[in-house]
Amino acid sequence: MGDAVGQMLASAVGIALSPMPLIAVILMLATPQGRTNGPAFTGGWVVALGAVVAVVVSAGSGLSTGSAPPAWAWWLKLALGALFLLLGFEQWRGRPREGHVHAPPTWMRAIDRFTPVRAAGLGAALVVANPKNLVLAVGGAVSIATSTASGGGKAGAAALMVVIGSLCTVVPLAVSRFGGDRSSRVLGEWKAWMAAHNAAIMIVLLVVLGAKYLGDGIAGLTG
Repeated sequence: MGDAVGQMLASAVGIALSPMPLIAVILMLATPQGRTNGPAFTGGWVVALGAVVAVVVSAGSGLSTGSAPPAWAWWLKLALGALFLLLGFEQWRGRPREGHVHAPPTWMRAIDRFTPVRAAGLGAALVVANPKNLVLAVGGAVSIATSTASGGGKAGAAALMVVIGSLCTVVPLAVSRFGGDRSSRVLGEWKAWMAAHNAAIMIVLLVVLGAKYLGDGIAGLTG
């Protein structure tokens, strides 16, 4: 299991550092329906992330029957690495310019009218319909699937990946529930910081992961 965990850890942490789901759940917790919509959003995120990881790990494990990762796994890592770098470049091109303020997404302006079903749907959509989160999830799951861990080890690593990747939605819920009078101020500070540094966080994250995956792919194909 250790090999599988080591392979997927960077991707799982990358998902956990995604600013958008953290901002979304904090905004929901500040609405009158926050006590139901916040957990519903988190549930949708966890289920969607778990489904993506489970499908990719299951499919990849079926294609990887030897003791060493197959050649296709290294080619896939090369492709994912290039995709990470491309996403990082796109994030850099779309970064906020000084003096310009981007309008918030439509769903963010309507979040106070969300039902629990819509909240759960948004949580799922931010996993499967957001290219950065989806590529991170697939990349981490592929690393688990092609590791040398046993079936049980891969299952444990997949579950751990979902847990780590869901911290961005679970931690705000915990702070809101157990943080007492300070919770609103703490969550507000987190939201403001993540919103201000969203682009920088994602650019650095995508470039670092792109370099890692490209390096892994090149090492595997030439080793």
